[in-house]
Amino acid sequence: MELREVVKGRRSIRKFKPVEVPRSLMEEIMEEARWSPSWGNTQPWEFYVVTGQPLAELKRLNNEKALGGALPAPDVPMPEKWPEAMKGRYGELGRLVLDTLEIPREDKEARNRYYLGMSGLFDAPCLLVACIPKDLQVEYAMLDIGLIVQTVCLLAHDRGLGSCIMAAAVLHPDLLRSIAGIPADRRVVVGVALGYPDDSYPLNHFERPRAKREDFTHWVD
Repeated sequence: MELREVVKGRRSIRKFKPVEVPRSLMEEIMEEARWSPSWGNTQPWEFYVVTGQPLAELKRLNNEKALGGALPAPDVPMPEKWPEAMKGRYGELGRLVLDTLEIPREDKEARNRYYLGMSGLFDAPCLLVACIPKDLQVEYAMLDIGLIVQTVCLLAHDRGLGSCIMAAAVLHPDLLRSIAGIPADRRVVVGVALGYPDDSYPLNHFERPRAKREDFTHWVD
């Protein structure tokens, strides 16, 4: 694909086909993703690629925690407040998701079923878990994680794979450490669900709103 096509065409996939991603394909993607930029070439990232039975167990335990009302305890705290413009965009996306699925806002049971699907990583056959050492100054390392995660998603899209960058995948890092063998001195940052998109699912092709260029670009002449 042309680079511009990849950048504009990549989107969050919220339902995957039950088709495994070949390990050789993931190896190709990670081989190319290592050329992502990082501050001072420090390359602070580490990744755990979780598939098969370990991933199935993670999904099962995630769902158990969700159904049991367990409180999330992520290594990277979720924001509690947003500026009004960002809060508005977040709310708009939530409304679009429910409208696309034809879920009335008052239908709590249907909304909970959707959120449970999120705990199950939208049936993705592969989960990439991004980590950094706990003793790093987090700001620059997190910037580098964002850079390489975007690169991975673009490379995946170029090969016909879909992706979804998910905080929901790492809400219970104790589970990930137990299942994936992630050391205690590593901070679990974010997960990326990967697989082949189910094109019949409405949320995989609804119209996505974006801020206008002039909303975030300031020219200094």
